[in-house]
Amino acid sequence: MDLDDDAPPELVVTGTELEPEEKPVKVPITLITGYLGAGKTTLLNYILTAEHGKKIAVIMNEFGDSLDIEKSLTINKDGESVEEWMDVGNGCICCSVKDTGVNAIESLMEKKGKFDYILLETTGLADPGNIAPLFWMDDGLGSTIYLDGIVTLVDAKNILRSLDDPAGKVEGHEESDDAHGPVMTTAHVQISHADVIVINKSDLASEEELQAVKDRIGSINGLAKIFVTSQSVVPKLEGFLLDLHAYDRVEQLDRAELGHSHLDKTISTISVPLPRLTKKQQSGLDAWLRSVLWENVLPGQKSIDGPAYDIHRLKGRFFGYEGNERIIQGVREIFDIFDSPSQQQDTNGPEAGKMVLIGRHLESFNFRKSLEDALASAEPL
Repeated sequence: MDLDDDAPPELVVTGTELEPEEKPVKVPITLITGYLGAGKTTLLNYILTAEHGKKIAVIMNEFGDSLDIEKSLTINKDGESVEEWMDVGNGCICCSVKDTGVNAIESLMEKKGKFDYILLETTGLADPGNIAPLFWMDDGLGSTIYLDGIVTLVDAKNILRSLDDPAGKVEGHEESDDAHGPVMTTAHVQISHADVIVINKSDLASEEELQAVKDRIGSINGLAKIFVTSQSVVPKLEGFLLDLHAYDRVEQLDRAELGHSHLDKTISTISVPLPRLTKKQQSGLDAWLRSVLWENVLPGQKSIDGPAYDIHRLKGRFFGYEGNERIIQGVREIFDIFDSPSQQQDTNGPEAGKMVLIGRHLESFNFRKSLEDALASAEPL
């Protein structure tokens, strides 16, 4: 048999198959936020001493002078932050950090090993909308942690005062009632971004005060789960702080109320219906979201005499042209549209979906008509 020198060599079976590369197990991280004095540190201390059988890393970046767990200190060495950890039993560890970036936390995990969960306490004045994107939507970076959700603690006795206190206004939002509406406080921002809201110190408030707090919070964020606790003692971790899956699935969209409430006109929750979408209409929805969130321009909306809208949180679900359920998630200008993890297929089922937006000055704009026009102009299949 003649050999062809130009022919490609034949493959030789060696009997050794390459093992598929295992994907690293990602560790969920929950942000614990809340206004000053809400009880965040007490909650974390409770978790550190509770019997939960989980290996949890609690990362704290704000300390006072009274708790024993504050033996973990952050010191400076040659201009760089050096974190010192303290083992506190029950599989937990506690540390303090100044840099809450993904790389900083991942490096800490490498030093101390893998954990089942990470809880990150933010400072009392932190805007969770600036922190959440650090841990969400970075699959391309190969991160080993992912955002499970945002939990906001509020002080049942003082939260209404915090919401109305002009001294707690958010930087860049200094308008007053005489200008473009009520002042937006840090408490507003923390509540509007929350996936779970824990009303703490309930033992210090009357039933009437508690109901007023629930109503006020519900008028700001119509999507968040609300739990009532005393002394930061939660009945269980799952569902309260852990396993929220707030960014990979959508629940409770039916809880959203339309428009602003007379209880709090600072931030509103609005709902926009979504029909079954064709492939072109899904592209139209993506373009509409990019315009609304990235450029702060509502397509087809004439300029109005007033302030621009400010979207804090967005989530929704709709059914695609093949019957597949798709999910929308967004924080500030970052958003994603992806297939539902449940892989629900429904070619003959519900036609209607919904998108819910939480933010400021939303009621001054017709988001529903803008989106309907955008979808109608999309070329059908």
